[in-house]
Amino acid sequence: MTVPRPAGARQELIGLAGVTCGYASDAVLVDIDLAVHSGEFIGIVGPSGAGKTTALRVLAGSMHVAHGRVTRRPGLRMAYVPQVETINWSFPVTVRECVTMARVDGRRLPWASRAERAQVAAVLGQLDIGDLADRHIRELSGGQQQRVFIARALVGEPELLLMDEPTSGVDVRLRHEILHLLDDLHAGGLAIVLSTHDLNGIAAHLPRVVCLNRAVIGDGVPQDVLTPDVLERTYGASMEVLVHGGMPVVLDGFRRHPPHPHPHPHPHPHPDPHAEPHVHAEPHVHGEAHGRSEARR
Repeated sequence: MTVPRPAGARQELIGLAGVTCGYASDAVLVDIDLAVHSGEFIGIVGPSGAGKTTALRVLAGSMHVAHGRVTRRPGLRMAYVPQVETINWSFPVTVRECVTMARVDGRRLPWASRAERAQVAAVLGQLDIGDLADRHIRELSGGQQQRVFIARALVGEPELLLMDEPTSGVDVRLRHEILHLLDDLHAGGLAIVLSTHDLNGIAAHLPRVVCLNRAVIGDGVPQDVLTPDVLERTYGASMEVLVHGGMPVVLDGFRRHPPHPHPHPHPHPHPDPHAEPHVHAEPHVHGEAHGRSEARR
């Protein structure tokens, strides 16, 4: 399976070789090989508990590996954007303050310098949230919240952006908005690795997809990776894949059983018109009427 590489000079930013890691005695990732190059846009997909967030943490350097090797280009600048659901949005800060707090390297004063304020304003403007600078973060929509944390990442001028489920919990319009934003950032030279559950809305649009379930099941362009065989080995369930406009469209392979032709498990046979009528010795009457007939006896 061919893994796409960005055009022009390729430089490996991070490489994982035979990496195994987990929590306590439970291995979450087993014998992982994964390389991220400059200018790449990679989506990591897989079921819940497959190790997608753990893989991002290993790439970010915040997760210790039990076995294997992790190599990073010296001086690599990275930024990590967590899931917005994990953030305390009631924290009493404005958008500008929230983004400014991400500037910690080399700061000697508790307040932002003129250059830092200018940089924060420029990043907010780049992400079209400059008019929200003085708004409290709890007053933001889901898409605006995601942009604020992307802004926090961008003020550090990263070469690699790691994002955990950036479209989780947003509607279709916001999902498209975030995807277009990330595509613009990638076009500007930023390498991006994100995790997602959205096979059709996100993964199918990316240049490179990694299917992960504790181990790497598939790695390559969507047309090569989003196949019934790879998806079934990744998710443990059958899936169908159609091609629309040259892009794979993943469908759930679940099919309901057709309804039973008879609503009752033991249907009554059709009466024989030539049979003698069957007459009860005494009619059986249900309910209150039966009680009245007994009383008249």
